[in-house]
Amino acid sequence: MGPYYKPSPQNEFLNKLRSIAQNKYSISIIGIVITIVLLTNFIIQIVLGQLYIPNFSSVPNTDFFDLRSFEGLPDGWQHEERVLFCVPLRDAAAHLPMFFGHMKNLSYPHNLIDLSFLVSDSTDDTMGVLKTHLKEIQNDPIKSNRFGEIEIFEKDFGQAIGQGFSDRHGFEAQGPRRKLMARARNWLWTVSIKPYHSWVYWRDADVETVPKTIIEDLMHHGKDVIVPNVWRPLPDWLGNQQPYDLNSWQESEGGLQLAKTLGEDAVIVEGYVEYATWRPHLAYLRDPYGDEEVEMDLDGIGGVSILSRAKVFRSGANFPAFSFEKHAETEAFGKLCKRMGYSVVGLPHYVIWHIYEPSSDDLKHMEWMAKEEARQIEESKLKQFYDKVWSEGFEDVRDDWENDRINIFKNTDTNKLKNVKVDWSDSDNFQYKPPLGKDKDKVLAAFDPQEGK
Repeated sequence: MGPYYKPSPQNEFLNKLRSIAQNKYSISIIGIVITIVLLTNFIIQIVLGQLYIPNFSSVPNTDFFDLRSFEGLPDGWQHEERVLFCVPLRDAAAHLPMFFGHMKNLSYPHNLIDLSFLVSDSTDDTMGVLKTHLKEIQNDPIKSNRFGEIEIFEKDFGQAIGQGFSDRHGFEAQGPRRKLMARARNWLWTVSIKPYHSWVYWRDADVETVPKTIIEDLMHHGKDVIVPNVWRPLPDWLGNQQPYDLNSWQESEGGLQLAKTLGEDAVIVEGYVEYATWRPHLAYLRDPYGDEEVEMDLDGIGGVSILSRAKVFRSGANFPAFSFEKHAETEAFGKLCKRMGYSVVGLPHYVIWHIYEPSSDDLKHMEWMAKEEARQIEESKLKQFYDKVWSEGFEDVRDDWENDRINIFKNTDTNKLKNVKVDWSDSDNFQYKPPLGKDKDKVLAAFDPQEGK
């Protein structure tokens, strides 16, 4: 056995460093190899479309949905995202031809739009007219014009408020009406929404003018809840046009203070003098020449046209059928979504047009205008008649007389005319004798020829 060798402290330190370096080098090589293998496998899976998906094909009557695939993309039409199109209907038979005219023109792929209708409290033939239009559009020879799945639900909610403009928009009717409408909307979306829906679009049937790209125009903003501005045309004598939907607004200090003074079940409604909130309204901020892409953060929203990500409803949002922060239905839906952290916006310069529905005051004024027009027409006829009678009975002959006068006097020498003189010298000796007999009641009028001299 050789002599015992004890390395110096310096050599021992160098050996430790060399050992560590060799171990780290080995670990690095192994890490690089593993990374390359994983990346290669990942790329192969992407190319071959074989990313892991649980397979339940062997399990009868079982469907699997990865809800991460239905989050709602801003360009959803390019990713074949399905839209649930919800339409509440009540006494809407007269509006359905116009509604389906708009539906046929939609540019969003029709096969990706699933329609869901709720017919409630109707006294007209809404159901029959709806069936006729659905049959027509779903049997279109051009398959791209046909829509996806269609569901129709019928349920009455005891709505006693009439469908006239003044009935639906009267102040006293607003609270109960909004709560019933909220119930109807909740029934509709809860029975209609499917796991594969990425977006939910609400639209009233009585919209008169709307772009065919409405879904894409709202969707590409990438917001959780978004609404357009809604106006309506008016007759010229009422100003030609005006804002229609005042339910889209930003909260104000005045609105918050008003809410504190109201009872637990009270519902604030916009556009009524009884509830002065001084809120900024989406409708009043419209510029006809403004940029349609401009966004406005909202708290309350109107229900004429709403696009929402489906996950908003899946996560618990709904249309409160009770007083939520002193609001109900769509306005409360907007507030609830904001409370849940979702984005709620409106487009002040992107406008769709609601039909014109005359109020009771408008109808009274229109009746007065019709009577006034009839009176003016009758008055004009009478004037024409009297003008004709006057012109015939009292013919103006002044021009003719000027011509006749010249002809009459052209051969007359006025210088040869004698001046007639009256001698009034004996007038003072005139003795008046009163009449006798049957003429005794006749009295000669007093006349004094000297008077005035």
